[in-house]
Parts: sequence; structure tokens; C-alpha cells
Amino acid sequence: MTILRKTKIVATLGPASNSEEVLNRMAEAGVDLVRLNFSHGTAQDHVAAANLVREIAARHRRPIGVLCDLQGPKIRIGKFEGGKIELAVRDKFILDAECALGNRERVGLDYKTLPQEVEPGAVLLLDDGRIVMTVESVKGSEIHCVVNVGGVLSNNKGINRQGGGLAAEALTDKDKEDIKTAVALDADYVAISFPRSGADVEYARKLVREAGGHAGIIAKVERAEAIVALEEIIDASEAIMVARGDLGVEVGDAAVPGLQKRMIRMARARNKLVITATQMMESMITNPIPTRAEVSDVANAVLDGTDAVMLSAESAAGKYPVEAILAMDRVCREAEKDYDSQHLKPKGNKDFHRIDESIAMAAVHVAQHLKVKAIASLTESGTAVMWLSRANTLVPIYALAGKKETRRKLTLFRGVYPYPFEQSTDDRDQILQDAEDELRMRGAFKDGDLILLTIGEPVGVSGGTNTLKIVKVGEHRKS
Repeated sequence: MTILRKTKIVATLGPASNSEEVLNRMAEAGVDLVRLNFSHGTAQDHVAAANLVREIAARHRRPIGVLCDLQGPKIRIGKFEGGKIELAVRDKFILDAECALGNRERVGLDYKTLPQEVEPGAVLLLDDGRIVMTVESVKGSEIHCVVNVGGVLSNNKGINRQGGGLAAEALTDKDKEDIKTAVALDADYVAISFPRSGADVEYARKLVREAGGHAGIIAKVERAEAIVALEEIIDASEAIMVARGDLGVEVGDAAVPGLQKRMIRMARARNKLVITATQMMESMITNPIPTRAEVSDVANAVLDGTDAVMLSAESAAGKYPVEAILAMDRVCREAEKDYDSQHLKPKGNKDFHRIDESIAMAAVHVAQHLKVKAIASLTESGTAVMWLSRANTLVPIYALAGKKETRRKLTLFRGVYPYPFEQSTDDRDQILQDAEDELRMRGAFKDGDLILLTIGEPVGVSGGTNTLKIVKVGEHRKS
């Protein structure tokens, strides 16, 4: 049987990947979720992209999730008369909230309160840290700076404050409108940018639910303040994203690897999902193969236990979007061999507080000590499958769910493979037999294999998994 990849691949859509032909090839290459970046494009663009993704997913007879990534309070400079300028070390430069069009001496701000939030000595990082300035003085709407690290500065580049501390709200007016678009296109996940606290995450969830959506909320950890509030942000979210770009600018690039490992460890310990993102295969924007350093970066995220790895510009604007997915696929598969050999250990004397968690852990324990081919879980909400996903097992976890929303959310769960399954009866034994037949027809296992089946009684109750059955495939039909 083909070895299945456990780690999921998220690919950002953009000009390089929004055609039917390329999306079809991306599906064949194994993409699990697509990311719609709401920093670019119109609502109509995003709805059309989501519809096309779902058409292609149906064609391939497997779910592909849709993640809508909100722009958030990206603090940016305005535009220049000539589109860009060049700054040298020790140059004086003014960030002016009232400037309409910039020049060699000053540029405007889209975040008008920035002069009230900085003081002399504050270090500002522009264009993802490529340009560095120190604030010398603040005079009304003007922030007078001296350039520490120079270079070319062009229109609409972002601004971060070293160490964090800017007060911008996590959800802008644009984000609130974009949430309505995300709900309209039936998003499976909504990612919020620059949350500072668990309250920011809960507010986003409230807006999604009020709009009639069911999307899970992903908190992108990219502010220095978010590190301080990491526990509450994780607890409030369905998943977090290790967003290494802006985070690295705010806390310093050297701090990011350790924070990545910490965030993945904390998310898994709290039974939450985690995506590792930003520049994972950056060189593949222009090259057909990744660098060895990029291969190591992806592999280390897998070895840390991430649920998913994400492509950004590589798949949105690069020359090789399909090749980038294929490269990630082979790196993940190889790294998972080492991960499984290191992490297949029981959870010790951990106490369980839920029946469905206990059933899931029992299934994992049996799978480790009995030669079973797979665990199959009949699920309504996906909760029992989440417990299975947090454990470490060599065998694949097949999630049989009637609700398409559940199946699409499960595309982000490490080691889980969702399939449609309609229950035509309330008879538990018949349902289990139907589930066994469905997966056998799909090639998940063959007659004579041992498998584990989990189900809840009474049948159809969300979060009610309470039964584990060990089955020899085909035995019932032959008797």
C-alpha cells in the first residue's frame, strides 16, 4: 500500500495558480488546503477561486480545504512621486501622517496614529526589516528618523516596531467586510492577522458566527505581544499559524526557530492545530528545485510535529507552483520516517477527562501493540479524530464523515484522511460493516487485515464517540 503523507500542504493561490489547469495539477500533486490571501484581489476573485477549487476537489473525489487569510492591520507607508526612493545610512527621513505623496525627504502613512505611538529611540523596521530607522523626535504628525540600514524603499511597504507595542486593532473595517465574503464562499478556516490576545480571536469567531459561518479560526502569531499572550491565543483558536515573516521582524530573526518549536509544542499539548509558514521554499519562486537549507527547514517543521506546512509566494506568484508542492511532499514523507521512529511512545500516566479522548487513546495504544493496518473513525464533528491526530501512530487515520464541512476541516489534521460516508441506518453493526466496505473499496486495506473502528452510540450524536472495535476485514461477510 502507498505510504500516505501525514503532514498537510497549504498553498496560496495567486496569478501563478488560479487557472483551472494549474489548480488541477496542484490537486494531483497533493495540495490539501488552499489559502486565499485577502491582502490582494476582490471579493469576486476569491469567490470564483473557492468555487473552482471545490469543482476540482469533486473531480478528484477528495476534499480540499479553503483558508481565507484576512489582511489585518498592516501598517504601511504611502506612495512616492516616482514610485520609490533610495536611502543611505545616516540619512534623515520623515514619516508624515499628513503627507499626500512622498519624496526623497518624507512619505505618508496609512496608520494615522503612529506619531502618537512612538517616541525618540524607538526602532522602526520597514519593508520586512530591509530598511531600519531610529526615531529622533516626534513633531505633530511628523516622525523624524535617522536611517540605520538603507536601501530602496518603494510604495506601500509595511512598518513594524522592533519589540512590538503598536496599538492597531487586530480586525480592521476591511477585515470585517472580508469575513462576510469568507462566509459567503463557505470558508473552512479564517486566519486573523496580528492578534494580540485571546479576546481578538473570540471577536473574530463572533463575527464569523453572526454572519452565518462555521469556519475554524486560525490565529497568526506575528506580533511580539502575541508571544506574551500565547497560551490564551492558542486556547481561543482552532489552530495557530507560525507566521515567521512579521514575527521575525518584531522579535529578531534569531529568536524565530526557538519560538517555532515552542509554539508547535504548546499547540499540540493543547490539542490544537498548527501551520508553519513563510519562506519555506522561497527560492522556488524562480527555481525548479529548493535549496538544501529550505529542505531542512521544511523537514524540521515536520520533525517538530507541525500539522501543515505552507507555501506563500512560491505558489501564488512563482514560476513553479506545482513543483513546489511536489518538493514539499517528498520532503515531508522522508522527514516523517524519522518523526515516527522518535515519537511513537505512549503518553505515560496522563489522565483523560473525556470519553471520546479515552477511546482515541485506546485506539492508538492498540495500534502500537497489534499489527493493524488502519484506524477508521466515524465522526460527525471531527472531535474524536482530533484526539487521534494529536497522538502519534504509524497507521493512517481514516475519518468517515457525512458532513462536507467536517471533511474539509479535517484536511488540516496531521495524519487524517477524510472520506464521505452516509449512514443509511441506525444499526451500529451495519454501519460499521458499511464503513469497512467503503474503505476496502477505496483500497485502504484488504480482506484479512486487522483494523480499528471507532463510533459513538447513540449513532449520529456529535462528540459522542464511545466504542472501539477490532475488526478482521472480510470476516463478517465470509461467515
